[in-house]
Amino acid sequence: MGSSWDVLLLFRNCVSFTPDSNCSISEAGSEAAEWDKNTWPEFEKLARLHPEAGVHFRDTALYNRTKDVESATGKYLAEKLKSEPWYKDIVPDFKQIPAKDLAPGFDNGHYFTSVCINTAIYLPWLTSSCLRNGVAFQRQILKHISEAATMHHSGEPADLVVNCTGLGALKLGGVEDKHMMPIRGQIVVVRNEANLMCSTSGTDDGEDEVCYIMQRAAGGGTILGGSYQKGNWDSQFDPNLANRIMKRAVDLCPALTDSKGIERLSIIRHGVGLRPYRQNGTRIEKERINGVWVVHNYGHGGFGYQSSYGCSQKAVTLVGEALSSES
Repeated sequence: MGSSWDVLLLFRNCVSFTPDSNCSISEAGSEAAEWDKNTWPEFEKLARLHPEAGVHFRDTALYNRTKDVESATGKYLAEKLKSEPWYKDIVPDFKQIPAKDLAPGFDNGHYFTSVCINTAIYLPWLTSSCLRNGVAFQRQILKHISEAATMHHSGEPADLVVNCTGLGALKLGGVEDKHMMPIRGQIVVVRNEANLMCSTSGTDDGEDEVCYIMQRAAGGGTILGGSYQKGNWDSQFDPNLANRIMKRAVDLCPALTDSKGIERLSIIRHGVGLRPYRQNGTRIEKERINGVWVVHNYGHGGFGYQSSYGCSQKAVTLVGEALSSES
């Protein structure tokens, strides 16, 4: 935000890390794809110039099965299933995987260079960046969105509120967005190292299960996932699902355990996250609520990190428009 804005960040819980999600891809030609496109240069810059942010480049492979096209995960990852996805001209080193190099059971796929985020480093880094730029932080619980305008640390009413409440938008007064729902994701974090960041378009264990492997920067462990369970609020890990996740990962990337099975995985922890999915798509728009300008920026589902800078750019534009209308 501009240096002339006096910003207070209100939060209910302090989050030092979030369970990582598999790489999602927005639909070609959509506004979400434009947000992704505008976010990539920022993460590329962090990976090149700011290792302290916990973002690093990774060689990546996406493996696809044509039979997954109509599955829940296949529809969610539809752009991945295309031989010429829109992002081929954005990410470096994009190329088709030769048939001889495909993992067993897959029909096509592609290689490219992507980034992986160690969220346990990245989120504190973002916090420090905010503090360095004069942002204040305050822990609060709100019943209505308009209450946020009365809590500014200056003692004066805030001119505008930016609503980034995620799943909280479902019940927060003044918002109460019934289009919000969770998509449950489960992961296993291991010490084993992977030679490639990779994911698949689906599995034979159920259409709401996927397989992805992401080795994080700075000793952050390797993430094995996952699941895509719409409407599931369960925050506890499922041991049976965890076993399936580990087996799929080792089958896809035998180098994880030197081809010695899941017994050789060294588990750090299990994790469950609820993706804040909005059935009508991410909401980035402005409106007046009880006389207060509110800019909404929520409902990103599993696209939050990869669209973050693009979404923020649009939200900042709307903030500027709203404040200009008051001058």
